[in-house]
Amino acid sequence: MHKIDDQLAKVTARIHQAATAAGRNPQTVQLIAVSKTQPAQALSEAYAWGQRAFGENYLQEALDKQVQLAGLTDIEWHFIGPIQSNKTRPIAEHFDWVHSVDRLKIAQRLHEQRPESLPPLNICVQVNIDDETTKSGISLIELPALVAAIAPLNRLKLRGLMAIPAATNNTDQQRAAFAKLRLALAALNQQGYGLDCLSMGMSGDMEAAIAEGATHVRVGTDIFGARAKPATA
Repeated sequence: MHKIDDQLAKVTARIHQAATAAGRNPQTVQLIAVSKTQPAQALSEAYAWGQRAFGENYLQEALDKQVQLAGLTDIEWHFIGPIQSNKTRPIAEHFDWVHSVDRLKIAQRLHEQRPESLPPLNICVQVNIDDETTKSGISLIELPALVAAIAPLNRLKLRGLMAIPAATNNTDQQRAAFAKLRLALAALNQQGYGLDCLSMGMSGDMEAAIAEGATHVRVGTDIFGARAKPATA
């Protein structure tokens, strides 16, 4: 069996097992293959084995891959990295999802720069769930105000929340962090927002995330192996 095929099968099996254990339909959890620093050929191989959603952190690298893979018209491109204001236009023009919106200025620019010929851009608000100074994301306290400001932007479709909790191997601590995001989403939906996405969980904690309601898990190394080259913006 080909390496990427084998790795995809293993990750998919983990998702299926975790969802089943949580009493969920495995089809409600989407795998985003985090393909940053991987060559276009690796994405093409994953695509050949049925993977469609790919997550990229570095804009220029992602745009180059999109050109190389232009013939694969049903790829779903997810931007999952920090966003600089001067890079919002190409993100708005070339991606289907953005998981890392944490400031109103970024949301407004994505809204203004999203082409009218494209569907509204699916976005998640990134939450700094553990208030880590080294991580991007808005605080839980500031979250409701940001969501209220983003919701009227009609070239965006606010889908849910994203978080990268502090790393730990303790399952209870993993679940506690993800539960914070789940409860934040539920509180927003009580206000009528109708959000349906929790983007949370990676290779080391996807089971805990799925148990707490993750709808999108972001997995890179367990599919593609180690990064292929130094990261660039």
